[in-house]
Amino acid sequence: MSVQRKIIHIDMDAFYASVEQRDNPEYRGKAIAVGGSPEGRGGVVATCSYEARKFGVRSAMPSKRALQLCPHLIFVRPRFAAYKEVSQSVREIFSRYTDLIEPLSLDEAYLDVTEDKQQIGSAIAIAQQIKQAIRDELQLTASAGVSINKFVAKIASDMQKPDGLTFIAPSQVESFMENLPVEKFFGVGKVTADKMKGMNLHTGKDLKKLTENELVQYFGKSGRFYYKIVRGIDDRAVEPHRETKSVGAEDTFAYDLTLIEEMNTELDKIAVTVANRLERYQLKGRTVTLKIKYSDFKQITRNQSLAQGINDLPTISAIAKQLLLKTEPEDKKIRLLGITLSNFGEEHPPETAQLSLF
Repeated sequence: MSVQRKIIHIDMDAFYASVEQRDNPEYRGKAIAVGGSPEGRGGVVATCSYEARKFGVRSAMPSKRALQLCPHLIFVRPRFAAYKEVSQSVREIFSRYTDLIEPLSLDEAYLDVTEDKQQIGSAIAIAQQIKQAIRDELQLTASAGVSINKFVAKIASDMQKPDGLTFIAPSQVESFMENLPVEKFFGVGKVTADKMKGMNLHTGKDLKKLTENELVQYFGKSGRFYYKIVRGIDDRAVEPHRETKSVGAEDTFAYDLTLIEEMNTELDKIAVTVANRLERYQLKGRTVTLKIKYSDFKQITRNQSLAQGINDLPTISAIAKQLLLKTEPEDKKIRLLGITLSNFGEEHPPETAQLSLF
């Protein structure tokens, strides 16, 4: 009989914004947004404090829209070096309990504590100790989800934010998944959720009525995953050294885009997701690829390779927009845009690159 795993998902609360509030007393208790300024063409919110979230401000939202929702919002430029340093300190706390740590980003990770270094035995007790260490040593808060697999632990960590701890016991997992709204399923985006609701599939219990073949027929390869997960089955291991070949994101729009301003706004949002994922894996890519799908379903890609790897939001966004302009998008009807970064190999210093030419 296989041993039932003990999985913890730790998610730092409003991470970038919380670090800024910790380091700058004048921001404490105030609505702040870390990201691009709303001035000029306007930037995008990377994350925001809980004081700002009360007004409906969210990550990936255009900064101008955020300011409309919260007129007293304070915009703060990101300091990724500072966030990375804090992230490493958080990682060190995790490593006191297990070496099976899979970072998802600077601010979240899975931990497999089936066998823990300190022989505590209780995943709940370990999660409590980690949260307390983060509070005592870093003056920050984190939320934790504890369960028998990655999927349920990740959803659980979001249930009592901020500073929450949610345990989904083995006997509760299947009923928990049955009652979960489809839009809460990790990996189900807005388009898929809308499609499900259009088919009168609103919860895990509704999905459970369909056979595996039916789910594959309607939702492609993801259907197999949905079939297992609504039954509480997720065999994915916590992978400390997972190799990533490419990092990207894309979005299918509710209506076709025809204005370059609209396309640029959507590229900004997608670039936020990509930049956050690059931070998650602590990667820099040297090739930026833009994917475009038109209303007639014709698809093209354009890419640009750079001498040095990048992972910063402004550069990713700017290159994607340049690639878009080269396709002469005026008067085209675009239904999907995507940005991917790849080519993560070792960077060479300029001197080496020069010598290799000879």
